[in-house]
Amino acid sequence: MDVLKSLLLTIHSWLHLLPGFSIIEEYVLNILDYIRLKVNSSCEAYSLEAWQIILLSVAVFVATQWLWDFIFSGEGAVAKVKKAVFRWVRKIPYVQRQIQTEVSKTAKSMQDSFAKDLKPGMSFIRKLPFYGNSSDEVCRLAETYKSMRSLEFNRGRASGTLYNGGEELTELNGQIYKMFAWTNPLHGDVFPDIRKMEAEVVQMCISMFNGGSEACGTMTSGGTESIMLACKAYRDRAIRQGIKHPDMVVPRSAHAAFEKACQTFGIKFIPVPADPVTMKVDVRKMKKLITRNTCMLVGSTPDFPTGVMDPIEEISALGAKYNIPVHVDACLGGFLIPFMEKAGYPLPLFDFRLPGVTSISCDTHKYGFAPKGSSVVLYSSVEMRRYQYYVITDWPGGIYATPTFGGSRPGAIIAACWATMVHYGETGYINTTRKIIDTARYIKQEVAEIPGLFVYGDPLVSVIAIGSLDFNIFRLTEALTKRGWSLNALQFPSCFHICCTLLHTLPGVADEFLADVRECTAVIMADPQQKATGMAALYGMSQTIPDRSLVGELVMEYLDALYDTSYSSKSPSMSNGHATHS
Repeated sequence: MDVLKSLLLTIHSWLHLLPGFSIIEEYVLNILDYIRLKVNSSCEAYSLEAWQIILLSVAVFVATQWLWDFIFSGEGAVAKVKKAVFRWVRKIPYVQRQIQTEVSKTAKSMQDSFAKDLKPGMSFIRKLPFYGNSSDEVCRLAETYKSMRSLEFNRGRASGTLYNGGEELTELNGQIYKMFAWTNPLHGDVFPDIRKMEAEVVQMCISMFNGGSEACGTMTSGGTESIMLACKAYRDRAIRQGIKHPDMVVPRSAHAAFEKACQTFGIKFIPVPADPVTMKVDVRKMKKLITRNTCMLVGSTPDFPTGVMDPIEEISALGAKYNIPVHVDACLGGFLIPFMEKAGYPLPLFDFRLPGVTSISCDTHKYGFAPKGSSVVLYSSVEMRRYQYYVITDWPGGIYATPTFGGSRPGAIIAACWATMVHYGETGYINTTRKIIDTARYIKQEVAEIPGLFVYGDPLVSVIAIGSLDFNIFRLTEALTKRGWSLNALQFPSCFHICCTLLHTLPGVADEFLADVRECTAVIMADPQQKATGMAALYGMSQTIPDRSLVGELVMEYLDALYDTSYSSKSPSMSNGHATHS
């Protein structure tokens, strides 16, 4: 204590050497003395005892801390106030009854919809068969399950969903999967083949995105995991730097996985609106939302809703200026945009050639044509990747370390991904990219000329978002659904999009889609103000509900229905793998 006191006195004597310091010191001391006298006089006036003063001080501190957390942590004050009001309103008995009635109707409607998928004689297997089935019996049963599909998705009738589906690639993946069915990269010493394949997949993707000698990455189970791992890495980096409450500044149009990561890892989600004309993120607003707690910035190439590419060069410059990591989400376009220049469609820079870009997520299972369940997350340096790892050193079972969320992972998926990339090669991907972009540009141009419709922004890759200023766009979505198309309905703003895949490049598919769009739009334009019904009305209504928690509750009913096994067809049932008759 004597040493500390001596140090403080020395610093004080040095400060007195500064010109004007004595005047400032006297002024500050006078203010503090004034505050002291006012507080003391107030306590005497109200006859406050020492214990009351202490209690009041603690109460003020707690209230201030709560108010600070309420305003600055999590969703923000406005969102929290809205949720609190809606929670209070929903406690009113009449409101409770009305909500429960509607929720029950929705749940029943979903169950009835799923029940229609069951073929005559079908029910659910609810427990293990007492006796196992032969391989032939299992295959026959699987064929009956497969017959439940109604959409001809392999004919290009679905937006996204199936990105290749070619028989040659399906056969190759089947052979590779059979060779590596029981492998697990968790045991890299036991399966050096899978270890080598995974490393090569990552390195091939690094090369695609022009990574330097320090660039690295890992494979993941899909785009959501790739995104969440990058968010986890930057959160941990921020905490290491002393940031207690990290936030991320993200385009509102970015994938929902970023918000999922915020909910999972306790990061504050700060959305940035898009320019209403270009649909790109507004970089000026992004700059204004950066705080000392910002742990990452995000841009999409392209985004999922409208297919527009964010200005990555500008976002990268922001990141470099403020020393904030920049993540580029290329999950959707990751196996298109690296090849577009060689396919005749040059783009602005979006990859590791930009100094501010520190990570990229890229789905191999979309336009890379690998089987579902494979993606990569790439980093500009090993240092960044290490924040992604999970390392448990004190577990009684031994030192436990994994590069991603999962422990055991399917080596066969890694092998099939590797086989697909090696099979296609750069030339193969350039060719498929050219076909897909040609088709997407053709659809974009033709849709823009249809009376009553417009295309959002200037999509440069494979997604075209379609809207209307004349009628409820979901009426068109519903009409196209009745004609056998599966499209993505979107909100804020109301529109739908088609995500072009290799299947849409098949002869006649794009023209068939455009013909149906023209015919359905012409019918709707004959009476554009007609009230929407069915799913069109449901989509429109969902956006007008101010209590988003109610929308969330309805969606949870859908998720519950996915696992519901309580219903069956009214025809002869199938139980425990064997057909039976009741």
